[in-house]
Amino acid sequence: MPDGVTETDLACEDGRIKAIGPDAARDAGSRPDDRIVDASGKWVLPGLVDLHCDAIEKEAEPRPNTLFPLELAFLEFEKKLAGHGITTMLHSLSVGTGLSLRGQHLVEEMVGCILTLRKERAMIRHGIHLRYEVSNLAGFSLARRLIGEGAVDLFSLMDHAPGVGQYKKPGSFERYIMKNQGITADEAARVVEELQERRRQVDPDRLRELTDAAAARGVTVASHDDDSHAAVEKSLSFRARICEFPLDLETAAYARRRGLDVAVGAPNVVRGGSHDGNLRAFDAVMAGAANILCSDYHPASLLHALFILHRHGMPLHEAAALASLHPARAIGRDVEVGSLEPGKRADLIVVREVRGWPLVVCTAVNGAVVHESRDMSGHDGNF
Repeated sequence: MPDGVTETDLACEDGRIKAIGPDAARDAGSRPDDRIVDASGKWVLPGLVDLHCDAIEKEAEPRPNTLFPLELAFLEFEKKLAGHGITTMLHSLSVGTGLSLRGQHLVEEMVGCILTLRKERAMIRHGIHLRYEVSNLAGFSLARRLIGEGAVDLFSLMDHAPGVGQYKKPGSFERYIMKNQGITADEAARVVEELQERRRQVDPDRLRELTDAAAARGVTVASHDDDSHAAVEKSLSFRARICEFPLDLETAAYARRRGLDVAVGAPNVVRGGSHDGNLRAFDAVMAGAANILCSDYHPASLLHALFILHRHGMPLHEAAALASLHPARAIGRDVEVGSLEPGKRADLIVVREVRGWPLVVCTAVNGAVVHESRDMSGHDGNF
């Protein structure tokens, strides 16, 4: 429940939550197709809503130059997502550097794959978070077309380059692309040279054409890696409503004061800090400077981060809202999903704690059970 935790029954009908309360399940089992899930001793939470996750890139290309069929990647990946309790996923696809899946042709192919397969059959709700690298001048027309076709559910601007944002430290950008893309130092140097030349040609008015087009279709716009008050103000000028991964606590707090939702990474919470030495997500959440968690690159972390916050004193319903109600509200989907309330879509998860770690034992989307988990001893087998 969005305003607290209670021990009670929950009934679903025709894909929606019908009732919550002591008598909600009074007629359970009276119809032949009724299904009863015994959640005694477990937590029932709203299905998780993930606004930013690029892990499908690694599913399709787990190592540099080892590209698997995109349909295979999608079909296998969504099984994992259901097992992690994620019922709405906005796949973060980047019109970026042109390396790996971040080039125009593969991004377009992956978008088409996701949109087609989600219509034909899907375990969870899938959407597209299109990330546009401002220096990718050649990718402008693709981004504009995908927005115009209604293929985009969230749109963000990013500027990944040496000396900027998370790559301020000398050599950090080069080291990242060499490791992640399996290229040599000479190849990385050429990438940097070409990128810097393109950055000099970036036209802010062209960027505003993209963000204006997104806003006109009701698509939320996000910024990326803001590192100062000035950066937040610049993002606001581009219609940003979400500030993703601010680099320090002061910037995160300022973005919240300016009315932006602030999204930070769940892996950062689970690991206890940023792998780049930037903002600790735990600190931002506990200080009220961040109100959305996303899985970034590690979907399993999303649920675990909520329980870590809960163990450190945050009420569970407030922690759960960071990855359900708040992100759903940020993209205008909270009328349908994001909390356990009568009338909303029956997207929910049943969670059992194992040695303090949350384990999803049942995931339902639209009232249909799409994932179950039990161990060899028979635990969690009463479905």
